Formats: sequence, structure tokens, C-alpha cells
Amino acid sequence: MVSTVIPVDTPQGPGRLFVDAAEHPNSLLVLGHGAGGGVGAIDLEMLAQNLPTVGTSVVRFEQPWRTAGRKSGAPPAKLDEAWCAAVDWLVGQESPHQLLVGGRSAGARVACRTASHTRPAAIVCLAFPLHLPGRPEKSRVAELLAPDVPRLILQGNKDSFGTPEEIRAAIGDAPGISVVELAGANHGFRIVGARSAASRGNNRTQTAQSSPLSPTELRTTVVAEVSRFIGAVAGISTS
Repeated sequence: MVSTVIPVDTPQGPGRLFVDAAEHPNSLLVLGHGAGGGVGAIDLEMLAQNLPTVGTSVVRFEQPWRTAGRKSGAPPAKLDEAWCAAVDWLVGQESPHQLLVGGRSAGARVACRTASHTRPAAIVCLAFPLHLPGRPEKSRVAELLAPDVPRLILQGNKDSFGTPEEIRAAIGDAPGISVVELAGANHGFRIVGARSAASRGNNRTQTAQSSPLSPTELRTTVVAEVSRFIGAVAGISTS
């Protein structure tokens, strides 16, 4: 399936929306990309390809700095401003559906920081960067705790920007946050280390696992967990 690409003006310059629409949509998920990559990141692609088949339209927003071909991202305030403008425009064009937002890495931070403006039903965080590698004292947990809507965090246990264990410790007993551990996955959702065939099995994880997922299992898990989360938040069937 080929995404429909729509230019969108923002105060930071033109960005682009990559739209993968469901035939009969019941929800809309808007996703932002990370600082080191674009809307073609593997997890964003997987969600765009698979969620429309179960009724969730997916729109990936390309930040203006990326559209302009620059290699370095914009400061947080400018990312937030561009994101809010794009979401506002999109919501104004769409029929009213349940709105969810989220993103990968820096995109997840933007979605959390701006939730009071975009007012989503829930937020999907893919590889939330809790801290810079080797700098756990510089925590960004305040951004994760700020929204007052349900948040789903999909996090690799080999993520140098923060493991699921670190995130659970940081959020404590804060309500409304679900953390799904992706065994063996790093920050880019690539598997670190091999896994033997004998150790493979059906894994839905909310807790730590000793054996890494296979790449296929990781993709299946990401799509299934996000789909399940949307269904629970929106009160709809996603199967």
C-alpha cells in the first residue's frame, strides 16, 4: 500500500503528512518520527501498513526540518509548534473519529509535551527516550507523566536511552501508563543477540523476558499491542 502524501504548512515551514487511511475508520493515530530518522522507521511503517486493516487510519507527520532536507532536528519548542499546527490542520480535515497521537523516540516526547493542546484520547510511545545514553540523571520522565490520558510505552530491554525497568522505576505507581517490554530490542527496535529455536514461543510481555524476540515476533508484537491498546481506549474491536 502506498501512502498518500499531503503537504502541510506550519509556523516552522512546510511539513508532510503520510496518510494510510482505513476503508471504514473508527479511529485516527497520528505519529511523529525521531530525531535520527524519518517516517520510514520500521515501527512507524509497520503500524501504517497494518492498523488501517482493523479500522485505524494512520498519519505520519514529517517535521519541517526533515522535509527541508536538513540533517539535524529542531529545538523542542519548534518541534512542538510544527506538530500542533499539523495535528490541528488534520483534525480540521477529518471526520470526527477517536484521535490518538504518539511517535517514535523524540516524536513520542513531542506527543506527550503537546497533549494538553492536541487533546488525544491516548498516546502511543515507541522507544521513549527517558534519558541520553549513559546519562540517567538527566531524566525526561516529567514529559511522560504530564499527560492525563492513557499512555502505552513499547520499549526494548536493550535500549540505551532507557530500559523498561528504568521506565517502570521512574514512573512509580503513576496511573494510566502501560509498559510493554520488547525482549532483545534496542532503541531502533532491532534485535540484539540471537535466539534459539527451542526458546521460541508465544510471548505477550508486560514483564521482562530472558530470550530475545525474533524480528518477526517483534513486528507482530508491536502491531498487536498498539491495536489492542487502541481497541481498549476507543471501546472498539480491532480484530
